[in-house]
Amino acid sequence: MVLTVSEEGWKERCGGDTQVIGTWSDWWESAADTRPNITDPNLLELLDTEIDFPMTLVASSPPAVIICVFSAVARVDTSVGAVPCLARAATMVSSVRVFKKTSANGKVTAYLSRRDFVDHISHTSPVDGVVVVDNEYLKGRKVFARVTVTYRYGREEDEVIGQHFSKELELVKSEVVSAAKQEVSDVVECVMSKLGDDARPFCIHLPAHAPASVTLDPERESSSRKLGVTYELALYVAEHPEESPLRRTAVIFPVRKVQFSPAKSLAQPPVACVSKTFTFPTGKIKLELQLEQDLCFHGQPLETQVTIDNAAKKTVKNLVMQVVQHVEVTMTNTHFSSVVASIETYEGCPIIPNSRYSRTIVLTPLPLRAHGVALEGNSQDEDASLASSTMMSAATALSDILGIIVSYALRLKLNCGSLGGDLSIELPFKLMHGDSTTAKASLQRSQSAVDYNLVIEEYSAMRRGKSLTDELEE
Repeated sequence: MVLTVSEEGWKERCGGDTQVIGTWSDWWESAADTRPNITDPNLLELLDTEIDFPMTLVASSPPAVIICVFSAVARVDTSVGAVPCLARAATMVSSVRVFKKTSANGKVTAYLSRRDFVDHISHTSPVDGVVVVDNEYLKGRKVFARVTVTYRYGREEDEVIGQHFSKELELVKSEVVSAAKQEVSDVVECVMSKLGDDARPFCIHLPAHAPASVTLDPERESSSRKLGVTYELALYVAEHPEESPLRRTAVIFPVRKVQFSPAKSLAQPPVACVSKTFTFPTGKIKLELQLEQDLCFHGQPLETQVTIDNAAKKTVKNLVMQVVQHVEVTMTNTHFSSVVASIETYEGCPIIPNSRYSRTIVLTPLPLRAHGVALEGNSQDEDASLASSTMMSAATALSDILGIIVSYALRLKLNCGSLGGDLSIELPFKLMHGDSTTAKASLQRSQSAVDYNLVIEEYSAMRRGKSLTDELEE
C-alpha cells in the first residue's frame, strides 16, 4: 500500500512559497532524535506503512505534524522546527494481484481477481474476473462460465466397473456478456481498461448451500485423486449452453469455497463439567473445563482453564489434553475422529486426595499430515491449514448440508491410576479464519481516490494453498 501525491498538488495544498526538501520516509528514518513523540497506536501503524510524500517546511505555533490520510486528520504537537505536512488530496495506490491462465490452444485467456469463494455465513462473496477470446476463434459463438463441484468419498483405485466413489455436480452455468450489460468491480474495471474492448467481465455466485472445500489426507500417497470436496471454474466457448467444455479449449481454474467466522462471537464462553464417583472408598473427583470464547482462529493458541476438585481417596497422576477433529462424510454417513494436537503434563501432579488443582493449559491446533485429517488446500502445501468448522445459518437444517462436516472439541483425560481408571471430558469449540472484509470495505469507502497497481501472475506458477493466506494479508 503506497500513498503518493504530485509536487504541484502538494504546493497548491500547502500554499505560499513552499520548498520541497525531501520525502516523509526520509524524514521519518533520519529524524529519530528530533521527530515528535507519537504514542497513538493507529498513527504509529500508519507511519510504518510504505509512504512517499514530499516534505515541506511548515511554520506553525506550536509546530505540528498534520497527517491527512483518506478523510482522517491527525494533529500531533511537537517542538520540531521543520516538520512535514501531508496533503489531504492524496491518491492511494493499492497493489492488486490478478491471476492469469490461458487455454491449451491459446485462444482463451482468463484473469481472476480472487481464487476463493468466501462464505461469511450470511452471504458468500463471489469470484469475478475478465475473459478475453480471440475474435477469429469466437466466430459468433458464446462464452460461458461454469462451476462444478466434485465430491469424492472413496479412493479411485478401489473403483470397479459400474461403481464410482465420486459425484460431480454442476452448480453454476452462465453466459459471459459484454461489460455494457452489467456492473463490475473497480478491480475488474481496471483490468478491462488494460485489456481493451475484447475483454468480457464475469461474476460467479455460488448457491447458498454449496459445501465448503475440504481435502482428506489419504492413507497412501498412491491415491491419484484426493478425497473430499473440490471446485473447478471453467471458461470456454460454445454454441449452446448444453455443451460441455473440452480441457484443451477451456480455461479451468481450481477454486475453493472457504468459510470465515462472524465478526464477533456472541455466544457465552463454553464450559463443560463432569464428575466421577468412587464406591470403595467413597468420594468424587470433579473436573471442569472453560474457554474464553467458543471461537478459535487458525494458528492462534487455545487457552483452557482447568479446575479439578479431588474429594476422593484417589490420586490423579497426570493430565492429557487433546484437540480432536471430528469428520462426517455425508454421502456414506461415515464418522471418524483424529487428534490434531496433544500435550501430556505432569505439572502440579500428582493431585492428592482432598486437594484442588487449577491452571491454564495452552495448546495450538496445527495442520497434521495424517490419514483422515481434513485440511483446506492440499496436504503437500506448506501453508495448508486445518479445515474450518462447518458453519450454517439459522435457517439451514443439518440434513441439508452436503459434503464433509467438520467440527472440533477439546478433550481432557485424567489418569487416576490402574484401579481408579480414567476421567475424560470433551468441550466443543469452533476453529475458523478471522473475517477482515468489514474493515477492508470501510477502508476502501473512505479513500478519496484509488489507483490500482495490477500485478498479473501466471496461475500455473502459483501453489493452490497460498490463496487464502494471501487474501487475509492483503
